[in-house]
Amino acid sequence: MEGALSNSQIMSQVLIYTFALLALALPVVQSAGVTRYYNFDVRLQNVTRLCKTKSIPTVNGQFPGPKIIVREDDRIIVRVVNNLNYNVSFHWHGIRQLGSQWADGPSYVTQCPIRSGQSYVYNFTITGQRGTLWWHAHFSWLRVHLYGPLIILPKEGVVYPFPQPYKEVPIMFGEWFNSDPEAVIKQALQTGAGPNVSDAYTMNGLPGPLYNCSAKATFKLNVKPGQTYLLRLINAALNSELFFSIANHSFTVVETDANYVKPFSTNTLVISPGQTINILLSTYQTTPSSSFLMMASPYTTTAGTFDNTTVAGILKYTAKILPISKPTLPSFNDTGAATNFTTKLRSLASPSYPARVPMKVDRYFFFTVGLGTDPCPKNGTCQGPNGTKFAASINNVSFVRPSIAMLEAQYYHFLKGVYTADFPGVPLIPFNYTGTPPNNTFVSHGTKVVKLKFNTSVELVMQDTSILGAESHPLHLHGHNFFVVGQGFGNFNPYKDPAQFNLIDPNERNTVSVPSGGWVAIRFVLDNPGVWLMHCHLDVHLSWGLAMAWVVEDGPLCNQKLPPPPLDLPKC
Repeated sequence: MEGALSNSQIMSQVLIYTFALLALALPVVQSAGVTRYYNFDVRLQNVTRLCKTKSIPTVNGQFPGPKIIVREDDRIIVRVVNNLNYNVSFHWHGIRQLGSQWADGPSYVTQCPIRSGQSYVYNFTITGQRGTLWWHAHFSWLRVHLYGPLIILPKEGVVYPFPQPYKEVPIMFGEWFNSDPEAVIKQALQTGAGPNVSDAYTMNGLPGPLYNCSAKATFKLNVKPGQTYLLRLINAALNSELFFSIANHSFTVVETDANYVKPFSTNTLVISPGQTINILLSTYQTTPSSSFLMMASPYTTTAGTFDNTTVAGILKYTAKILPISKPTLPSFNDTGAATNFTTKLRSLASPSYPARVPMKVDRYFFFTVGLGTDPCPKNGTCQGPNGTKFAASINNVSFVRPSIAMLEAQYYHFLKGVYTADFPGVPLIPFNYTGTPPNNTFVSHGTKVVKLKFNTSVELVMQDTSILGAESHPLHLHGHNFFVVGQGFGNFNPYKDPAQFNLIDPNERNTVSVPSGGWVAIRFVLDNPGVWLMHCHLDVHLSWGLAMAWVVEDGPLCNQKLPPPPLDLPKC
């Protein structure tokens, strides 16, 4: 019958109606945008990579997961139904969550995880943000499969502050394990050893032609001559920073972590897990006589094992089979190449997009960031350094995940046994951080936070340590952006180094890598009440405890207070 609804259309209408009813019970942030509804059915799906088929967690059966494309000021409502046999939660990486703190997503921090067979509605508004972000699972290592792009277009009628692209293409880097990643990290935590590494890197879920059995599983970017493409790069890899290059092409960097930067041209970039980088690629004016590989390979200075393979996609001007050119990527431990890129990043700092760097600092902090050890249990056998177990810490405190959500503890004021507000602002025992490591490498353990008043301005220096080897650590701060005002190598000198800080147009982002054997200084304002996790985005280090949290008290105004929890907030 003409005009009749199909079963799928009826179900869509039911879902939208259900969303609307749930939304009535959720805290509302007023906006001039539209409300967009999404349904995340989290379930197992058979996927084949590297000639191996296995059942992996997916959203709606897709790997990578579905694209979320919205505009600034839009309200997003995502209903998650967990059909896995283990817990899950989702983080909307880089979203400020102003007035929607309960939607941030890290398990046992802002919510209890969603249990098997249960659901939860994430409800938040995009306020004052536009650009490339992403979403991912935030429980154990589930984000290795559960991730997707979150693209925020400018408000209707607002143009980009750079040449308008002919086409926009998200490119997500990931990792693929032939084995079960949950079993990998479980075994590593039991034995104390470093976990087995991934078998391949992926580009939009595909390993590409440099891996066995993967020529057909290759991401292809078909382009036209004489056009400009906006490539939205997202590093969703589990444990690897990556170099990226396109054969015989340079490109222009225009954005990092959904913040515009002063454009500059380069042919190689480095991108850490959690980070996003937007680049403009201008194609040749005429069709060339070859196709071109787009390649990504690891950057690391770790003393341990790592996945030293290369993912490739193909940039094609024509459907014809042509010779393929390869780019030259830096060597895996080329810290100079990584530094050369990151030090070029500057905020756009224009009248329309100012760099609001805090000029007055209320509180100064100095955090050491790195690896350490735990003693082997009595009568046990451990496979970490010298018979110990690997651990990681900030200021020698290894984060212990509580058994209930920290944000609930803050809201209902039952802090006892959940967390303590005594995280050390400086190392309790200073040492030569990048020199000979101390004899005692054991870490302490606790669920410790820094608790500060609303609108406190912070300067934080994060210092890498050489304990178990100097290494780069990408640190991500939830609920806030920050400005990268300085970085350097060796030990931070509080008397000399601040004189070189850039307070005019520093790079603004939500994830920054502490340089291997060096330090980075950031400034930010804690203008968002709640509990905000800060952690290394190398998931192996997060599993070992490289995390802490900032607790921000309510402000004096109504819109500066933590709202009540939604009715469907998961229970622990």
